[in-house]
Amino acid sequence: MSNIKFGTDGWRAVVGQDFNEDNVRTVTGAIGKYVFDKFGSEKKIIVGYDPRNKAFEFAQQTADQLAEYGFEVLLSDKVIPTPVLAYSAKHLNACAVMFTASHNPPEYLGIKFIPDYAGPATSDITDELMCNLAIPFNYKRANGCVVKYNFAPDYFAHIEKLIDFKKIKNFDKNIIFDGLYAASIGYFDKLLDIHGIKYDSLHMFHDVNFGGGMPEPKPKYLKELIEKVKETPNSIGFANDGDSDRFGVINENGEYVSPNEIIAILLIHLTKNKGLKGYLVKTVGASLLLNKTAEKLGVEVIETAVGFKHVGEAMRRFNPVIGGEESGGLSIQGHIPEKDGILANLLILEAMAYVNKSLVELQKDLYDFVGCKFYNDRVDKRLDNVDEIKPLLEEYKNKQQIGNFKVKKIDTKDGVKLYFDDDTSWMLIRPSGTEPLLRIYFESGNLQKLEDLKSYL
Repeated sequence: MSNIKFGTDGWRAVVGQDFNEDNVRTVTGAIGKYVFDKFGSEKKIIVGYDPRNKAFEFAQQTADQLAEYGFEVLLSDKVIPTPVLAYSAKHLNACAVMFTASHNPPEYLGIKFIPDYAGPATSDITDELMCNLAIPFNYKRANGCVVKYNFAPDYFAHIEKLIDFKKIKNFDKNIIFDGLYAASIGYFDKLLDIHGIKYDSLHMFHDVNFGGGMPEPKPKYLKELIEKVKETPNSIGFANDGDSDRFGVINENGEYVSPNEIIAILLIHLTKNKGLKGYLVKTVGASLLLNKTAEKLGVEVIETAVGFKHVGEAMRRFNPVIGGEESGGLSIQGHIPEKDGILANLLILEAMAYVNKSLVELQKDLYDFVGCKFYNDRVDKRLDNVDEIKPLLEEYKNKQQIGNFKVKKIDTKDGVKLYFDDDTSWMLIRPSGTEPLLRIYFESGNLQKLEDLKSYL
């Protein structure tokens, strides 16, 4: 039990080691106690799982255990993306348990607890779950049950209210979908099928080893998709991570489009083309490109700590046009406060269709609109032990200059962020939270300045 820790998005561990039957039973007990204490045994609990090794078996174990406590449990009848299960929690007024390790290596599995507001569990909730781990929950009621359930139709009906599929169908573009052996297979492609939208595809089956790669939609793992896009005229590529809450987009030139650019393009689309009003929510690690775009649109920015649980919490408070993070997660007004990679891919297609432009053209329009470009990078600095972290952060809090860069402002909402006096450059130093590691983010409006900043590390 000492090895169980809820991080920014649930508990993850290696299957057959810490992620075993006993520990899963302990975590399920903690979740059962939390739901019972807050809502009583009348609260529905829904359970889902991604394509990972043993995910279904553990999901079944948890569903049976929760039923023993007297809960009505709806167990997904097939592999399901996290955003589909999260939407279903809101739609059915239920709490949710999702078995996934997101974009982590294939040997990992994890548990996400999703409250009935349909977003990541906030720190106060995960703190309570951690306390519950040490308290045996032996409540038994005979009227609990497990029912197999298809969550897809309700999610599809909801997405159809958010996306103009008719415009996408009439848009002349070759769509290539890399299933990446992940949970979005049977969901993103199915929505296109339902609306008669043609597409080509790769890797369209579930594989516990994810084809020997990683279930992460980054260029390193999208080489076949990139090549196919380059070989196919007028085409665009899409992929999602293992549980489909993150997105990856390849433009017509076969180039990976950064999440920062995607969020900025969608902010323009949602405000100008669809008339949405409200805030932009972004993390402290996301690009100034988003701030500049919002400024040009007259949209106020809400900035949070890194991690979508913070974005989701702000979305619940402020009802923004869009909320997003630099690692490839976003959601929009009218949806759920949880990242949804399926929706993100569809929104990009819709944005292109509305103005009849390629993604490359939308990227150019974005930079013309903002009037500048930003370059960013991240370096992970491993330390000998976690005791080194606090003194280093204190040191950066007191910095007045880094090399030739004068510090203009310091932000400490998540680690230490230094804004420099050229108004386009910054660096963020934050601890990983789980290991002796500092994650150091850099950005500048000038590529040479970015390299200079990194050299002072």
